[in-house]
Amino acid sequence: MHQLAYGDIKAATDRIAGRVRPVTLAPLDTGAIPTGHGAWPGDRPEQSCEVWLAMEFMQHTGSFKARGAQNFIQAHRDAGTLPGAGVTIASGGNAGLACAWAARQQGIPATVFLPATAPTVKVAKLRSYGAEVRLTGAEYADALTACEDFAAATGALASHAYDHPLIAAGAGTLLEEIHRQMPGLDTVVVAVGGGGLFAGVATAAQQHGIRTVAVEPDTCRALNAAVRAGRPVDVTVDSVAADSLGARRASATALHAAQHDGVRSVLVPDTEIVRARKALWDHHRVAVEHGAATALAAITLPDPQLSDRDPTARSDVPDRGYRPGVGEKVCVVLCGANTDPADLAEQGPVPGRTVGQSTW
Repeated sequence: MHQLAYGDIKAATDRIAGRVRPVTLAPLDTGAIPTGHGAWPGDRPEQSCEVWLAMEFMQHTGSFKARGAQNFIQAHRDAGTLPGAGVTIASGGNAGLACAWAARQQGIPATVFLPATAPTVKVAKLRSYGAEVRLTGAEYADALTACEDFAAATGALASHAYDHPLIAAGAGTLLEEIHRQMPGLDTVVVAVGGGGLFAGVATAAQQHGIRTVAVEPDTCRALNAAVRAGRPVDVTVDSVAADSLGARRASATALHAAQHDGVRSVLVPDTEIVRARKALWDHHRVAVEHGAATALAAITLPDPQLSDRDPTARSDVPDRGYRPGVGEKVCVVLCGANTDPADLAEQGPVPGRTVGQSTW
């Protein structure tokens, strides 16, 4: 299989230029995020940490997935390999939305397979893009099997939610944009499902000397399990963020990226994912899905839940959360907002964690 390289991301950047929305970056209040004593060697001790949010949930179709889908279909269009049967994909929702959107732009049909547990808001959105939607099974793996059978029977071009170099390269264009806007960035924090976004971002980040923190729910840890096993392995999927991060197995490409220096795998509990999502709404009026809040939960995890492992060690043993070092410039990717916001108003306000007078 083709191993993802920085050249793939550069090619994707050129291919989809003008076809996706540039990412917007927004700073958190100075001092809003507690710092450690230097989470990586070489951090600048004389400064507090600086945290920015990459508002990628404002992307077409509501998530970063539009980048990979656009790159995948445009590359096949350029190569003359788009079949009359169109494109098909199995998706927990966001990748299907992006595929349907890109297919409509190219004037080709899209057939999307989802688990029967997919949120109704995503199903409705898919149909609004003109896709044929087929609900199959209870997990992503069931939808994937049905999609593969459909592609074999019809000749439709099979895309993938995350495990394809064109998809991962398209996702990596996000880091290219972040780097252009923040040339002094030290660390990017990103949630991980199957690993397409992580692989693309980490590959581009390595090129620019930027560190990557890969964040997963405690009970939905495909990449973390692969890092520990040294190979992709199946995991159970049971998390509030499973609708977007619920891959049973991480890609080999993601594992390869996770084994580079400057990459750390960390875990967060569902309770903190819910809390981070609610706090984004209460304090910033930003409504994101649980998968997007997972990345932010890593740096807002309270001290008692954080790992006390040597912060300079390699990531073969997982951390709980991530505490930025003093002087560290961090960008947290809020990757998607395809969610029902009704539950954000059902609960009372979540108090923000404060440092000095700042509330994140």
